Order: sequence, then C-alpha cells, then structure tokens
Amino acid sequence: MERKVRAAQYGCGKMSVYLMRYLLEKGADIVAAFDVNPAVIGKDIGEVIGYGRTLGVKVSDIKDADQVLSELKPDVCVIATLSTMADIKTALTVCAKNGVNAISTAEESLYPWISSPAVTEELDELAKNNNCTLSGSGYPDMYWGVLVDTLAGSLHKITKIKGISSYNVEDYGIALAEGHGAGLTPTEFAEQIGKFNDLNSNEIREKIENGEVTPSYMWYQNGWLCSRMGLTPISQTQKCIPMTHDRDLESSTLGMTVKAGNATGMAAVVTTETAEGIVIETQCIGKVYAPEEFDKNEWSFYGEPEVTINVDRPATVQLTCANLVNRIPALINSEPGYVTTDKLPNNAYLVKPLNEYINF
Repeated sequence: MERKVRAAQYGCGKMSVYLMRYLLEKGADIVAAFDVNPAVIGKDIGEVIGYGRTLGVKVSDIKDADQVLSELKPDVCVIATLSTMADIKTALTVCAKNGVNAISTAEESLYPWISSPAVTEELDELAKNNNCTLSGSGYPDMYWGVLVDTLAGSLHKITKIKGISSYNVEDYGIALAEGHGAGLTPTEFAEQIGKFNDLNSNEIREKIENGEVTPSYMWYQNGWLCSRMGLTPISQTQKCIPMTHDRDLESSTLGMTVKAGNATGMAAVVTTETAEGIVIETQCIGKVYAPEEFDKNEWSFYGEPEVTINVDRPATVQLTCANLVNRIPALINSEPGYVTTDKLPNNAYLVKPLNEYINF
C-alpha cells in the first residue's frame, strides 16, 4: 500500500493511550475515534494520548460511529472496550456493515467459536458480504497462543500442556474482583462461583453458549490452541477453584480486608482432552495479591523432552496493544470474514511502517 494506513479507534480509555500511540508510531493516520464517556467526547486524541499537542482529530460519540465510518471508510478500526462478544457485537457490526476491517482487544474475540458461535457466525457472514475481516488479538494471542505453538514445534512428543497465568484483580476494578469471588467465604464461593464445577463437557458448553455460565479466558484459549495445533477436542470442562491466603489481605478495590482463609480470588481451570491424546490444562488465576506476589505466565510441556518456560511481571497492557497493532497488516491482507488469529501467520516485529506490509 503506497499511502498510510487509515485507522479508527473505538473506545478511548486506558488501552487506547497505547494503541493510538503505537498506531501513529507505526506510520498510521488516525482519522476517527469514538467513546461513550462525556468527559472524553470532544477531546482531541492528542490530549487523550498525552502528546501535549493537538492532532486534529476529536473523539466522537459512539452513537455517531456508523455515520463517521460510512463517510471516512478507514482501513481498520481498533476496538478496545469490554471483554465479551456480547459487549462488542455492536462495534463489530457497525464496522462490518461499512466494510471496515476491525480487530478487538476483547478476550473472547480471540476465539469465540466455542463460546458465542451464533454471534460469531452472524458477524462472519456480515463481514464476508461486505468484504472485510474481523478478529481479536492481545496479550493472550502471543503469550498463551503463538508462544505455546512455537515451543511445541521444538518437541518430539507431547502428552500434556499445562499453562498458568495470574493477575492481580486489584488492577481491573470491583466488577472483575467480585466476579472472581474475592472476599467470599468458602461456603459463599461454593454457592455462587463453584456451583457449576461438576458439569460435564456437554453441559458446561451448553450453559456457556446460552449465557448461563461465564467462561474463563482460558476457555477460548484452549479452543485457539487446538485449532492452531491441529488437535481434535473431544471434551472440555471448566472448574472455578477458590484461592486463599494464610494472612489477612487489604483490598482497596473491594474496600475491605479479605480474611485469612476466605477467597482472595479464583483459579479457573479449563481441561481439554483431544482425540490425539494430548491434554491441555490451563489455569487463569485472578486474585488479590499478597505483597510478595506478581503477575506471571508459566507453560509446561510433558512428553519428550519436557520443558517449562516462565514470563514474570509481563507488561500486559503494552504487550496487548503492541501485539494487536502488529497484527493489522495480516488482518487487512486476510480473506474476509471472522478470521481468528490461529489462521493468520505468526506475528513478526514490524521494522517498516504498517502500509509497507499490506498487499493492496
């Protein structure tokens, strides 16, 4: 592509500060931005980013996105709002309706075929009809996906892959902390969070697809890994296990002291059995951290040879944004439809501006 990539930013919160800066520094032009927050609407994106100067593009109300995208026809829209396909369906729909390629940070958007198949199929058809591509990316795309697939390629035999990723619920607000059961007694946790732990594979999948059970981030990730590695899942279950600490912990997010023995959060454990005999067991641990704890990501491979890799203290927000921006050329070059990143080439560091990697 001889001209610069023209981008729109949908959602101008914390993530967008990095997303828009990375877009600009990779040679894109940001031609539109949208948000729902009255305190942000009308601001120049230079102010949102913290550039100290105006860039000539003001944040529009999200309700005007359809009209703006229709008029400007950007090459790509970056969606950074909430986490589920239900949350971002409107954003993806307005992009697809206007033939605008779109990529989202929403965790479920990475591989929604096994959690929201009806919505994904609807969006897939709309994108194909309007010759654009929809997808999702972020930190899990690389550190729970591509990294695992790449390491697997160095092994002779695999019988099991085990992944553990942890994060501090204090960093993500009260809704997420409460959703992880932080502050509940063991009895309360069992009644409110763990009540679906005994469901079999078919039962849990049905409840997830019906919206009765919230899937763990690893629910999508196991699906992504199976697809990428050519594995055939025959069973997938999810259990929510309370995490505890032997000392009282203060939670500023919850505004309370989490007593020793009560839930500081939970580990959502997703286990996938495959026809090829490889078991994938992944844990997503969200909890109120003790002073000595920190974010980490660990993957272990069992078979021949056996290997474990650790990523400690990952800069999750920045890694999410950089990985997503680096996905944009492959997104635009892809066939139309809802195309998950397991179907795209592995990300590579972009030495040149974005437009120099695009085929049209």
